Amino acid sequence: MSSLSKRTPTRNMLLFSGRAHPTLAKEVADLLEIEVVPTTAYDFANGEIYVRFDESVRGCDAFVLQSHAAPINEAIMEQLIMIDALKRASAKRITVILPFYGYARQDKKHLGREPISARLMADLFLTAGADRLMTVDLHTAQIQGFFNGPVDHLLAMPILTRHVKKRYGKKDLAVVSPDAGRIKVAEQWANALGGAPLAFIHKTRDPRKPNESKANRVVGDVTGRVCILVDDLIDTGGTIVQAAEALMADGAEDVVIAATHAVFSGPAVDRLKNSTACEVIVTNTLPIEDEKRFDKLTVLSIAPLLAQATAAVFEEGSVTSLFKS
Repeated sequence: MSSLSKRTPTRNMLLFSGRAHPTLAKEVADLLEIEVVPTTAYDFANGEIYVRFDESVRGCDAFVLQSHAAPINEAIMEQLIMIDALKRASAKRITVILPFYGYARQDKKHLGREPISARLMADLFLTAGADRLMTVDLHTAQIQGFFNGPVDHLLAMPILTRHVKKRYGKKDLAVVSPDAGRIKVAEQWANALGGAPLAFIHKTRDPRKPNESKANRVVGDVTGRVCILVDDLIDTGGTIVQAAEALMADGAEDVVIAATHAVFSGPAVDRLKNSTACEVIVTNTLPIEDEKRFDKLTVLSIAPLLAQATAAVFEEGSVTSLFKS
C-alpha cells in the first residue's frame, strides 16, 4: 500500500487519427515529437465502421484528429466511434480536433422546416464523450456556442497573410470579401495587411439552390490593385471564380484567391485552373489529392498551428495567445 500511495499520476498526451487525413495527423505528431497511436480501423461489408486502438489509453489526454473530408458522413461517424471507444477505455480527457467542421454552413434556418445541422454536430460530439473541440476557421463564429464545453477556434489568417505579404507586399493591395456577410473577416485581413482598402462583391443567392450564386457588382475601388479575395472555403468554386471575374472587369491589376478549406467539389478544380486569378492559396485542413492540384495552387500547412494549440491545451496554457501579434 505504501508504494501505491507514493505514486504521482502523470498525464500522457496521445494523438489519434481517423482515416480521412492521416498525412496531416502525422505532420502534427512529428511537430509534437510523438507518434500517432496505432489504430485498427476497417469497414464491414454493409458499411459499418470498426475501430480499436492498439495500445492502452487509460488516463490519457486524448486528441482525436479527423477532418471531415468526402465522403463526409463516413468521416464524421468514424470520429464519433473513436471518441466513444476512448470514453469506454477510460481516457481522462478527450479533445476533438476538427480542422474542417462538417455541416458548418447549416448554422441557421433560411426557410421553414430546415434543420440546424451545425448544432446537431456539436450535440453528437458531446454525446459521444468529447470534452473539448478544436477547429479552424468556422463558417460563422456563433457555432462555438453550439457546443456545451470549451471550443478553441483557431484562425488560419496569420498563415495566409504571411504568404501574401511575402509575395505581394510591395504591390498596391485591396482586400475583397466575396459577399457582404464576410466583410468582418475581410476587415481583419485588411488590418493584417497594413490597412489595405476594402471592397466586397454584391451577390444574390437562391436558398433553394445549393452551391449557386451570382456575382452582380463590385462595391469599392479596386482599380489598378492586386485584389486579395478571401473566403473560409472553396466548394464548387462558382462564387469565388465569378467574383474574380467581376474584379478584373472592374479594373483590378490581378486577383489572388485565399481560402482556408479546399473542399474542391465537382467542377472546382477546372474552374479555378481556368479562372482569371493568378494564384489560389489554401491550407491543408482537408486532404488535396494529386489530381486536384494545379500550377497556380499553393497549399500551406496548418499543422504548426494545430500542434501549437494541442501543446497549449495539454499544458493548460493559453490558446488565445497564439494569435497575438
